Amino acid sequence: MGAFSSIHRFHEAGEGANVNNMEKFGTPAYSLFTSSKVFSLHHHIEVTDENGAVRYLSKRAKVISLHDKTDVTDANGQFVAHIERKIFTLHERHFVTMANGLNFEVANEIFHIIKDVTNIQGLGWQLRGNILGLNFELYDKDGSVIAVIGQKLISIHDKYCIDIYKPEYEPVVIAILITLQHMIRDRESRNSSSGASNSSSS
Repeated sequence: MGAFSSIHRFHEAGEGANVNNMEKFGTPAYSLFTSSKVFSLHHHIEVTDENGAVRYLSKRAKVISLHDKTDVTDANGQFVAHIERKIFTLHERHFVTMANGLNFEVANEIFHIIKDVTNIQGLGWQLRGNILGLNFELYDKDGSVIAVIGQKLISIHDKYCIDIYKPEYEPVVIAILITLQHMIRDRESRNSSSGASNSSSS
């Protein structure tokens, strides 16, 4: 489906990249895939390659935490990144620390209603897309594409594919994507709570 869909960017392992991505950016170096464990209280996420081999794992440190502290490791258990949510802010903001000491913030400009603009502060990168549209592009400070991300439309495992165009940034891309998944889940929880609250008040 991914190779033939002109709009939706998700594709399974073994399928070609989205036709529009190919026309706009060319053939990606390779693709990676994420899936979340169903009913995982720790928000357990696996990142696999085209052959289904696990490349990265992430797990929230505590089931309930205001700071949503999460560690990312590789398949051998080696530390890759630490992600932590900043509270008491008008923006959706997370701090990320990579294993090599690189630090940056993923901050969403929440007043962008139609399209989300997520700034990667400290790197000068930007994630452009639409959370409801399930499609995103990650650009470096020069405006060159680093990766294109697509979410599967209907999946209880919350699946994403990541078409990588700059392999040297792979660990950072994975940390950003996992952060994005946490931000989306937070937004969905807030919307659910708001909807339940409005229903009970009416």
